[in-house]
Amino acid sequence: MTNVLYEVTHTTEYNYGDTVPECFNIVRLNPRPIFDQVCQEHRLEINPEPTDYVCREDFFGNLIEQFSVHIPHTSLSVKAVNRIIVTDRDYPDLGSTPAWESVAESIGKDVLAAYLTRPSPHVRHNAAINSYARESFTTGRPVAEATRDLTRRIFEDFEFDSGATTISTPVEEVFKNRSGVCQDFAHFQIACLRSLGLPARYVSGYLRTLPPPGKPRLVGADASHAWVSVFCGDAGWFDFDPTNNVMPGSDHITIGWGRDYSDVCPIQGVFTGGGETVMKVAVDVLPVE
Repeated sequence: MTNVLYEVTHTTEYNYGDTVPECFNIVRLNPRPIFDQVCQEHRLEINPEPTDYVCREDFFGNLIEQFSVHIPHTSLSVKAVNRIIVTDRDYPDLGSTPAWESVAESIGKDVLAAYLTRPSPHVRHNAAINSYARESFTTGRPVAEATRDLTRRIFEDFEFDSGATTISTPVEEVFKNRSGVCQDFAHFQIACLRSLGLPARYVSGYLRTLPPPGKPRLVGADASHAWVSVFCGDAGWFDFDPTNNVMPGSDHITIGWGRDYSDVCPIQGVFTGGGETVMKVAVDVLPVE
């Protein structure tokens, strides 16, 4: 198994046109402790210094940090620095997973899995999306094998275009125009899976900035990335990245997961005053020798 140590720095800066008396923020930049990654160090640097701060788990078990600033300020900087060891995944034979129909029929036994079959703020589906999904999900086909085929088709049928969408672009429009970014492709694949009654979750994280020797650079490096995880019955949850047509391994760093982007947005907040606001985001993902 391959282990890779990363240092990931995610910086968000807000510059306000007028003074902000106070602000309240939720940050989701603390890597989730899961079977294939260990966070050695997490540090959140906030300027101005917060008045109060708390770290807790959300509904999905992600680590979130909340803070507020109660002194007048004209700018806010939030920097998360993480050192993470990621282990390459050893996926079982995809053809050995249960038939997708049997997975869809059995999810009533798992309350959380059933919750992840329902529509969510960024994920809806219709008959056309269901028809697209069924080209991969033929009768009796193993669920992971069918999802891998769906991943390939989205990669081939859709064009990566950073100017084609915003985070509020409906998934139906993404399907119609066949273009977007990683968040759009993840939302669309989740819509396909949920249209079949399969639990699927949105995974937020990062991609390796520098590719391993001899491998191509992956789309989406130096930015937050998104992919999909699908429930495969007794085989567990399998991850798929439709933007790059791969199953995530040691090049993917997981921050958290939820129904869609709205559950794992890196930073959310409210503030009073401030006038016109300019936000800048910088992400650096570096393998450490």
